[in-house]
Amino acid sequence: MSDPLFDLSGRVAVVTGGMGQLGSAYAAGLAARGMRVAIFDRAGEPAPGAADLSSSAIRSYSVDVTDRTAIERATDEVVAAWDVPHLLVNNAGIDAPPDAPAAEVGPFEDFPEESFDRVMDVNVKGTLLCCQVVGGRMATAGRGSIVNVSSIYGLLSPVQSLYDFRREAGETFVKPVAYAVSKSAVLNLTRYLATYWARSGVRVNTLTLAGVANEQPEAFVAAYEARLPLGRMAEPGDYVGAVVFLASDASSYMTGANLVVDGGWSAW
Repeated sequence: MSDPLFDLSGRVAVVTGGMGQLGSAYAAGLAARGMRVAIFDRAGEPAPGAADLSSSAIRSYSVDVTDRTAIERATDEVVAAWDVPHLLVNNAGIDAPPDAPAAEVGPFEDFPEESFDRVMDVNVKGTLLCCQVVGGRMATAGRGSIVNVSSIYGLLSPVQSLYDFRREAGETFVKPVAYAVSKSAVLNLTRYLATYWARSGVRVNTLTLAGVANEQPEAFVAAYEARLPLGRMAEPGDYVGAVVFLASDASSYMTGANLVVDGGWSAW
């Protein structure tokens, strides 16, 4: 027998960045629990290692989260096909890629302005625009839950020593500033919207995550896991339960909060 506190059947979700490793896990996990899930993503195909998105309850829409017109068009289609979304998971985000130019992973003093703008555009403006469009529809409908995905690097400074293996190999490497700043901004966007929409029936919470195993260099994984109290990097499925909780009536009295699921990273 299903627990009515966690019953999501018949509800509608939007997951941004749903073609990626984490977003696909959320989309598949929500669909498996009876939700109809719309993926908003620029990518037309799932990324390598993504969860199975073949469920008939999942539909994908070509959306750049920095383009309000594209978000509005896709949201109109979702509402026409299914209903005003009950859940928005703002998962889309970018960081400096592994092959980032040297200036992007060099000293803070020289961090490129255009690199900062690119990360802030997706991680902050993209979240804001999706909240405006999808959250606005939720507020009009008088119900909904928004989950803004953040990172331990939005709470705490990156641990630069995790990257010593790159410096020992002769590289100049500093974990860049933009991702940490962007994920910190998400925390207060959540608080702002939680108070703004509280009387409209829309709950807004942050989900703060730690690192996910994704074929990172062995030296990085060893250093990272040595610092984690639980001793291992996360798998995508480790975060699905938190999204289900925030989507469901089990969290009906929770808004403006930050749910930290980080293997104990922030405990010390």
